[in-house]
Amino acid sequence: METVLGLLPQGLRRHLLKHRELLKFALVGGTTFLIDSGIFYGLKLTVLETKPLIAKGIAVLMATIVSYVLNREWSFRTRGGREKQHEAALYFLVSGIAVGIYTAPLAFSRYVLDLRYPDVSLLSQELGDFFIGQIGGVLIGMLFRWWAFRKFVFPEEGVRPHKTYRVGAPVLTDHEANGSANGTAANGVANGSGKARRSTPKRTDEDEEQLGHS
Repeated sequence: METVLGLLPQGLRRHLLKHRELLKFALVGGTTFLIDSGIFYGLKLTVLETKPLIAKGIAVLMATIVSYVLNREWSFRTRGGREKQHEAALYFLVSGIAVGIYTAPLAFSRYVLDLRYPDVSLLSQELGDFFIGQIGGVLIGMLFRWWAFRKFVFPEEGVRPHKTYRVGAPVLTDHEANGSANGTAANGVANGSGKARRSTPKRTDEDEEQLGHS
């Protein structure tokens, strides 16, 4: 991710790095949204055509398993503070609550607004499922999960090292890597290792002839 951000203008890059955790969480959310949508529509249009809430619950559960791995090892990789078993239990508890939050907009669309076939056209039902159920559910669920994960699941910041650059043996962050690079250059000059190697001039034909006469 740092490689991609390095291609952006400095001002924008600094702003995104400042909110790197949120950016990663959003990218994980986008990935799990695709997983959620694929499973949901795959089930809803086939074996669970008459049971969209069950299809949604299964889709959210599968997406949650993927999101736990990605969030723990990438989005919140510097956060922690709990034993892994306790952390996983809290993660799935929060995600279980989020299942209800995710499915609430779909239930609202189907059973409160009554956007279901044959009361409305099949197109209206599907549009309601997508915009209210899918997009609305994901946005509300992500906001809840972002708050709950930081508050309860990964409450302490900086308890795991953030691996960014490797300079020699130690693993360094952006700031440490820059300092290390500057320090290495300074030490090289001080020890004489930074001096440019003096090149030997190439002999011309005239030089060879003079050497032969001598």
